[in-house]
Amino acid sequence: MGKRSQLILALALFSLFFGAGNLILPPQLGYRAGDSWWLVVLGFCLSAVLIPMLGILAHARLQGGMFAFAKKVSSRFSLGYCFLVYGISIALPAPRTASVTHEMAIGPYLGSSPLWTSLFYFGLVFVFVLNRSRISSLIGKWLTPIILLVLLALIGNIVFDFTGGLERGVLEAPFSEGILEGYQTFDAIGAVVVGGVILISLNLEAPELDAKQRFRQISGAGWLAGAGLLILYTGLVLSGALIHSDLNGTESRTEILRMLSELALGGNGNLFLSILISLACFTTAVGIVTGTADFVSSRFGNSGLAYKLTALIASLLGVIMGQLPVDYIILVALPALMFIYPLTIVLILLNVLPNSWTPAPVFRAVVFTTLLFSVPDFLATIGFDSLRESLGDSIPLMQYQLSWVLPAMLVFAVFHLVFAKTSQVKP
Repeated sequence: MGKRSQLILALALFSLFFGAGNLILPPQLGYRAGDSWWLVVLGFCLSAVLIPMLGILAHARLQGGMFAFAKKVSSRFSLGYCFLVYGISIALPAPRTASVTHEMAIGPYLGSSPLWTSLFYFGLVFVFVLNRSRISSLIGKWLTPIILLVLLALIGNIVFDFTGGLERGVLEAPFSEGILEGYQTFDAIGAVVVGGVILISLNLEAPELDAKQRFRQISGAGWLAGAGLLILYTGLVLSGALIHSDLNGTESRTEILRMLSELALGGNGNLFLSILISLACFTTAVGIVTGTADFVSSRFGNSGLAYKLTALIASLLGVIMGQLPVDYIILVALPALMFIYPLTIVLILLNVLPNSWTPAPVFRAVVFTTLLFSVPDFLATIGFDSLRESLGDSIPLMQYQLSWVLPAMLVFAVFHLVFAKTSQVKP
């Protein structure tokens, strides 16, 4: 496989990461950041570009599926992690695609109820998942470059036509706010899920490749896809910061994106972009439900009944959650993300490191430390902030909801030194 094949693989990866959150989050973040937009970009791209691409790199090293990510802790822990990730995926990011579709392309033009949009949307998702149609993947392959070009035109029009100055932002800690908002893209979780899909596809399309060649192909494609996301996020954040004076501060995330589109592309351009985004969201929802149904089915001997029941339950859950406003789904998602995202980041980083650095005891210690120190941030998001208040400033970065970072790093350093020294003195 040559450079052209790697570019096609990168495009496929980009389309798998490209979803509702990738578009609606950066413009509002830029609007709130104002002249500190570049700090927001650094934080946002750390959690929404660098970590996901390291996740793809980890898949390339492991040469396995999502179950392999947490297997060093224990098989039971890994199985529980997989079920938790898939459960969150069908409960939050999949329904959010329907909500974005309604707010971007259906509600403003037809004025219909979000319930009808959600019913029709996930009815189609269920049909596509049952038939395992190739239409969604074909749409994704064609739509991704088109949407990318349209968005680059949008960003170019906003950036190059702007003549005013940037206004002062309202974010007290733009860098950490960018990191936390990057959680909402679900891209780190997406990397853990879709990396295995990419690996299986590569094995089927190019069985002649050995492990080293597969590693080079996947890692190279991952960094190309990451570069595309980096350009897109930077442009959308900057665009949101530049139109600060055109907003009154009460607009939702989707409204800000629609306003950007109207300013840059006009009414017809906005409608065109809305339709493209809706179709891209649809392929994302089909992929999430199909992947979840495949995983559950595999735990029951590849049962067709388990596959159909999982697809039905996921679609019904999508109908219920998909009729809620996008901003509300994002708010509901926060507690789940504050719990699962630190764990996912740590699993990605541990699997990127050489095996000699991460024997099972080191792996377990870092994972459980991360879970323990994520508890105060998780409890605060569901209204129980007393633990974090009682701890005060005793844990570094707690005020930025990143209290797990330094303890995890410290435990890794200590355990790595201990076990590295132990392994050196063994005969």
